[in-house]
Amino acid sequence: MSHAIVTSVPVSFDDAGHGEPALVYLTGWCSTRASYAAMVEHTARRHRSIAIDWRGHGTSPAPDGDFGWQQMADDMLAVLDGCGVDRFVPVANAHAGWVTRDLAARVPGRVAGIVLLNWLVLGAPPAFTAGLAALADPATTRQAADGLTATWLDGHEGVPGLAGQIAAMRRQSDEMWARSGREITAAYAADPSPLQAFAALAATPPVRHLYAEPKDPAFLAAQQAFARIHPWFTVRRLDTACTHFPMLEQPAELAADVSRFAGLLAPKPSQSAKRA
Repeated sequence: MSHAIVTSVPVSFDDAGHGEPALVYLTGWCSTRASYAAMVEHTARRHRSIAIDWRGHGTSPAPDGDFGWQQMADDMLAVLDGCGVDRFVPVANAHAGWVTRDLAARVPGRVAGIVLLNWLVLGAPPAFTAGLAALADPATTRQAADGLTATWLDGHEGVPGLAGQIAAMRRQSDEMWARSGREITAAYAADPSPLQAFAALAATPPVRHLYAEPKDPAFLAAQQAFARIHPWFTVRRLDTACTHFPMLEQPAELAADVSRFAGLLAPKPSQSAKRA
C-alpha cells in the first residue's frame, strides 16, 4: 500500500491492489479514510482500491481558504490523474454522494458506476434540515456536532472501530463541521432529491445504494419503486447492520457486494483478444 500527495492543495490517500475499474473510496464530512481500511483490504484483491482524505481531514494538510463540493471533486480527479487511473467507481459514504454526482456530470466517460453508502437519497427530512442549520451556525456548531455523533454511537459501542471513528470526528474543527452543514444544505436546496439529480444527468451510470439505516420499510419501498422506472439504479438494505458506518460493521460483506458490482462494469476482452 502506498501513500502520496499529488494535488496543488494536497490530499493524502492510500492506493492498493490492481484491476479495473478502480474503486475510489470517499468519506462523508469530518470522517477519515481509516474508516475504509478493512474494505480496501478486501477489494484490493480484485480491484485497484484508493481511499482519499479530503482537505483538512485525516492526514491531509489544512486547506488554504474555503472549499466545497467542486474543489473536493477537483482533488479526487487530481489524485486519479496522478495515479494514471482512467475508469473508476466512486464508493461514497453519506453526503460524499454529491461529489459522485458532480463527477458523473463532468467526466461521464470515466465514471463506470457509483456505489452510495447510507445516504438520504430521497431527500432531507425536516428534522435533518434543522440539524444542518444548527451545524452551519457557529453559535451552535459544536453542540450540533456532538449531538449528531452521539446518535451514531448510542447503543453501538461494541461495533469494532466505531468508538474510534466517532472520537476522530469529534476532533474535527468547528469550522469544518460548520462547512459541512452549509454545503449539504446548499446541495439539497439545489437538488432536493439526490436520485432525481442523478436521473437528470445526460448519461447516468449504474448507481447502487447500500444502506443500513433508516430501517423504515417505506424508505426501501420508495427506492425500489424508483428502480423499477430507472433500471440504472439498484438498492440493497443491509438488514444485519445497524449503524451509520456499515463499512465498519460488515466490511467483508460490503466489499463482496462492491466487487461484484464493479466486476459487471469491468472492460470486456476484445474479440481479437479472445481469438488470440
